Amino acid sequence: MSIEIPSRAELGEILNKAKRIAVVGLSDNPAKTSYMVSEVMQKAGYEIIPVNPTIKEALGVKAVPSLKDIEGHIDIVNVFRRSEQLMEVAREFAQVDADVYWSQLGLANEEAYNFLKEKGYTVVMDRCIKVEYALTR
Repeated sequence: MSIEIPSRAELGEILNKAKRIAVVGLSDNPAKTSYMVSEVMQKAGYEIIPVNPTIKEALGVKAVPSLKDIEGHIDIVNVFRRSEQLMEVAREFAQVDADVYWSQLGLANEEAYNFLKEKGYTVVMDRCIKVEYALTR
């Protein structure tokens, strides 16, 4: 089984419906891709929740150490972790109230993909959420 990406129309629907994005691996360094991408999404009106045990806050929002520390529903979990760490994040994702698992451009893991698809989740891998947002406006 290979990784299938939702169509651009489907990605647009996901982004139109979403309000809260938990960003796993969000850095507090403005020069890092995770910060730049999340800042654009925050300015576009999304609530960004930094998930990183090594920082206090990012983009003016208090960071949480893990997805399990987020109260309430999460629309998208956007992952900025190395491909070999995606399965670990997928296991945690499956334990929280979240709709879409989204790993950033260049990041994919077939084991994590299959694990989440078998549980019925929507999975997006190897796509930049900021680029998809811009392309679906």
